[in-house]
Amino acid sequence: MQRKSLTRRALLQSAAAGAVLITAGNQKVRANLDKKPNILFILADDLGYADLSSYGHPTIQTPNIDGIAENGVRFLQAYANSAVCSATRTALITGRYQYRLALGLEEPLAGRDVGLPPEHPTLPSLLKKLSYKTTLIGKWHLGAFPKFGPLKSGYDHFFGFSGGALDYYSHDTGANKDLWEDEVEVDKAGYLTDLLGERAVKTVNEHAKCEAPFFISLHFNAPHWPWETPGYDGKKESERLKKGHLPLSIFDAGTQDIYRQIVERLDYQVGQVLQALKDNGLEDNTIVIFTSDNGGERFSDTWPFSGKKSELLEGGIRIPALIRWPAKIAGGRTTDQIAMSMDWLPTLLEAAGGVADSTYPSDGVSLLPGLIDEKLVVNPRSVFWRYKGNKQRAARIGDYKYLKILDNTFLFNVVDDPLERANLQDRYRDTFKQLFDEWIVWNKDMLPETDESGTYGFSGRQFADHIGTGAPTTKADNPL
Repeated sequence: MQRKSLTRRALLQSAAAGAVLITAGNQKVRANLDKKPNILFILADDLGYADLSSYGHPTIQTPNIDGIAENGVRFLQAYANSAVCSATRTALITGRYQYRLALGLEEPLAGRDVGLPPEHPTLPSLLKKLSYKTTLIGKWHLGAFPKFGPLKSGYDHFFGFSGGALDYYSHDTGANKDLWEDEVEVDKAGYLTDLLGERAVKTVNEHAKCEAPFFISLHFNAPHWPWETPGYDGKKESERLKKGHLPLSIFDAGTQDIYRQIVERLDYQVGQVLQALKDNGLEDNTIVIFTSDNGGERFSDTWPFSGKKSELLEGGIRIPALIRWPAKIAGGRTTDQIAMSMDWLPTLLEAAGGVADSTYPSDGVSLLPGLIDEKLVVNPRSVFWRYKGNKQRAARIGDYKYLKILDNTFLFNVVDDPLERANLQDRYRDTFKQLFDEWIVWNKDMLPETDESGTYGFSGRQFADHIGTGAPTTKADNPL
């Protein structure tokens, strides 16, 4: 077959057409970057600090989540606002210390008629004022329907569950079904992690056809108990729990390998959602954040820290946190910036061109300036915690941490001593007093603890490494 020759005119016409296409493509890219950024906020449930490959886990493979850090920034000193979930979620959605609200005193919320007041400004409600379309996919746990709910607190749409945990297959809490489409109960077959990931992909695809920016909160249940894997083994365990009428948190269930499978399925679904962003040309101007609501539970790896969920030791509150925004944030870096769950509200509002409601000022700080800076400037922070169970208190100022558990007090340098083994309070009495005094001043601005609020913790009967530990104290402990 004879090759068709190209004339000079044809070549010039072809080049001109190509130039038009390239220019149009560049203009489209520039137009996308000039828009407000889309936001995808991914929250895991009870994921430990070292449960990701990028944080050092020796066997769990999380290439998709790790890829967020490869193209963005990985935090080494990120903290949850609380050692349990609904308290942290209160801080996350309001940008304020959870102890400013009655809901935030619940550790976690479990049956009491308390919830997030619909009139309180939230991250989704503030983004809605900036023309964002808002969706929550996954866990709510900030108050029961119909009095409270995502649609009453700033989300346009909701697909997920209202309480703290449910069976991955039956979507049952042990007492009732808890899967919702907006405020209508629905029945869908499938492994819960997959249902949430698939809905997120669908939501990204739908938003890609619209001009308005979007905010998607993708709050997975994984790797929270019950210990059910994708596939037959998990289904069998689910049937065992139901037949025996056993609680979802049963202590004779689960293994390290089951936990690995739960986390790796979470990673797979995160990868599917990230691919949807890429397929729709939304990757560059979408802020993606991945983090956890508190420290890990029984099968988690919290190395190099001690402590678990429900404890103010580092393992109970230090969490993985990763962010990428290719249009603005250089990738492949780590930061030692101290960050808290409540910081994401001012951070994302600044990125979107908004501010917090002046009537409900944020206790968090925007992390955006430090993230955009090529040197990743680290700013000093003072952050504080309370936990009613076992009268726990903590403050982190610089490298030092004040900690109280029951009647025992400590001062640790958590940079030099992340395991919190060397109690420095007698050696550095002035430093100990400074942190204690600052905690007292901070606490006076918070709601007092109440006997009625719930709390949660582990005993020596449940965990062998807690030998001698009794059930957590539940009485309020308010200093004068």
